[in-house]
Order: sequence, then C-alpha cells, then structure tokens
Amino acid sequence: MDAISVIRTKRDRGELSPEQIDWVIDAYTRGEVADEQMSALAMAILLNGMNRTEIARWTAAMIASGERMDFSSLSRPTADKHSTGGVGDKITLPLAPLVAACGAAVPQLSGRGLGHTGGTLDKLESIPGWRALLSNEEMLRVLDATGAVICAAGDGLAPADKKLYALRDVTGTVEAIPLIASSIMSKKIAEGTGSLVLDVKVGSGAFMKNVRDARELASTMVGLGTDHGVRTVALLTDMSTPLGLTAGNALEVRESVEVLAGGGPADVVELTLALAREMLDAAGVGDADPAKALADGSAMDVWRRMVAAQGGDPDAALPVAREQHVVTATASGVLTRLDAYRVGVAAWRLGAGRARKEDPVQAGAGVELHAKPGDEVTAGAPLMTLHTDTPEKFDYALRSLEGSFDIAAPGTAHEATPVVLERIA
Repeated sequence: MDAISVIRTKRDRGELSPEQIDWVIDAYTRGEVADEQMSALAMAILLNGMNRTEIARWTAAMIASGERMDFSSLSRPTADKHSTGGVGDKITLPLAPLVAACGAAVPQLSGRGLGHTGGTLDKLESIPGWRALLSNEEMLRVLDATGAVICAAGDGLAPADKKLYALRDVTGTVEAIPLIASSIMSKKIAEGTGSLVLDVKVGSGAFMKNVRDARELASTMVGLGTDHGVRTVALLTDMSTPLGLTAGNALEVRESVEVLAGGGPADVVELTLALAREMLDAAGVGDADPAKALADGSAMDVWRRMVAAQGGDPDAALPVAREQHVVTATASGVLTRLDAYRVGVAAWRLGAGRARKEDPVQAGAGVELHAKPGDEVTAGAPLMTLHTDTPEKFDYALRSLEGSFDIAAPGTAHEATPVVLERIA
C-alpha cells in the first residue's frame, strides 16, 4: 500500500477498498502518511464522496485506531445524545440528568465551543470546581453513582479522528459529509453506548443550512450506528433562531437550572423532552415520563449529584460579566426574525467562544435575549443584553448584530417554525 495510489483511487472517483481504508487510517495515525497526503485524500472525498460501504469501513478503521469503552457492568441500559452544534444549545445540561432520573445511564462525552457554536464543557466549567477531564475509571464511577456523566473524551478514543479533525479544519474539508459522519460516529461508537439519539441542527446558526444536507448527514449517521450495532435515531431540529433566551456559558447554565426546576423557555423544554423520550425509547425504558421527572424535582436531584461528583458546587454563585450593554428595539411591532448565526457570532466576540481551540473563554460573557420571533416589542425597549468583562468588545459584537432581526407592523401574524422538523430512523 502507498498513499498516492489511495489518493488516486478517490481522485478518479473510484471506490476505496477495505484494505486501502484500513491501511491509510492506521498509517496516518502512526505518522507514516503525511498531513499533505491526507489533505489531498480528504479533498478528494469532499469532491467525490463515499458510498455507505466506504463510510462504514472508514468509521470502523477510526474506531480501531484507539480504545473502546465498556459499560456492560452498569445495572441499567445506556443512551447518549449528540448535537451537531448551534447557538444557545444547552440541551445536554438538563437532558442528561433528566434521562438518568428516568432509568437510563447517560455517558455523555462532550466537546468545547469553536467559532459561533457553544461547547458543553465550556458551559459546565463556569460552575466553580467542576472538572471536565476524568479518567475512564472516574467516568464509570460517576456514571454508576449518579446515572449520568458529562465529560471530555480521553485521548485514547479514536485518535485517528482527533488528528484528522484538526487537519480538516485548516484545509477547507470540514464540510465533507462522509468525514463529518465518520468523525461523530467513530467517537460515539467507541464510547460504547447501547443507543444514540442525534440532534442534527438546521438553519443559519447550524453547520447544515438546509434540510436536504441535514437529512443526508442524519441518514448517513443513523446508517453507521445501525451497521455497528448501536440503536440510532436522528431528529432534525431548527437552528434559525437561538435556542432559549441565552447564548453564553454561565448564562446557559443558569437557564438549564431553570428548566430542571420546572421552568425555563418553552423551546428548550420542548426539545429536552423530545430528545429524552427518544433516548428512553431507544434504551428500552420508554414507559418513563420525563415531564414528570422535571416537575417532581428528580431530574434536579440527579443534576446536583452529577455536578458534585465531578467536583462542582451546585449551590455556588455562577460568574457574572462585569459589563453589560443593552440593544433596544428599533420600532414597535412584532419581532419576526432573530438570526441565530449573528447572535452566536456576537456571543463569541464578547468572549463566550474561541477562534482557536487553545483560546480562553469568559464564563460570564454572552447574549441574553428579551424577545423571540412572534413576540410584540416596543421601540426603545430592551431586545437583548450583551455581557462581557472587556467592554472594548461591545463595538465588535454590535457589528455582528447589524441586520440580525426584523420587526413587522403591530398585529402582523407570525408562523413559528417547529422545534423538531423531522425524525429519521
């Protein structure tokens, strides 16, 4: 085997053989295949695609590059969720303890934010003392004791993906659906969960801007899960408008706790419950009622135990940014559009996100919304509040919000976009 023959096969629209795929993933992980050669192959895959057989073998090779976790010692079935990322997407925070309160175990390996999309680990790290980095033994211990754990993936899990992901980020090949699907699913399958629910975002604030591409990605990932013996289902969900009323780390933790206390924004509650029902059904405990677990406080109890088990103080005050700036409505009427991408970029520019994976984030930075599409607003009244520790960032954030919302005449009818657009199984 040699890298050039593998590149030529895909360059010329051929199908990579199982042997070619196994060799190139292993050789790249070991450093035998150079970055520039894998870059060329990734670009050929972006341009010419892969069929289901190729994607399944590529995913299997990435899984085989590292360790596989085993949760068979747990007394309850496992269910996991993966979101493709969005603005204000704090769903993992209330969802994991909620599903655990209903009888499934949730081993949630999460990531950090990059660009305009927030990261679950960054949000949770705004809780004083909370730790994202756990050993496999610690992860299993927390999971066994509380029913849920949210932590970073270890270096031993699909190391080929970690190396390839960094390369795709700097070579214009992030958008390749076969590589997106295999990246996500190699980690989730190696993680060892018995069932998986995918939340594939669609809209301006999402990676997939239209339903067609989101459907292709979701179907590919569901097929990969099925091929590897993991019961997998996907929901396509709206990300044209930010989820909830906050985008930013501590702001989103505060909102998540409101949901766990039986309140919170309607769209966050709706999506949390929809995903919880899918996870419980996939895990075989579909007779449990997640709405009841939110109402009776049992999900909140799991949240508090889970946070404490990872070193966090669930009673500690969350960080608050030192400076605020209020953006007001430019007219009276009905808010008909609030662009998720522009709000996400504003939160990022305020310090809630990072441009590079090694950049620090501000725990208190972000955007707080005072209205959502369909709401009546009054000229001069607060529309959103910007939070940051560094007020010189306000102008930069405000530029990203130019043209981010539309206000129609009072009484204008507004048809809300459903939170859940499609289900793919």
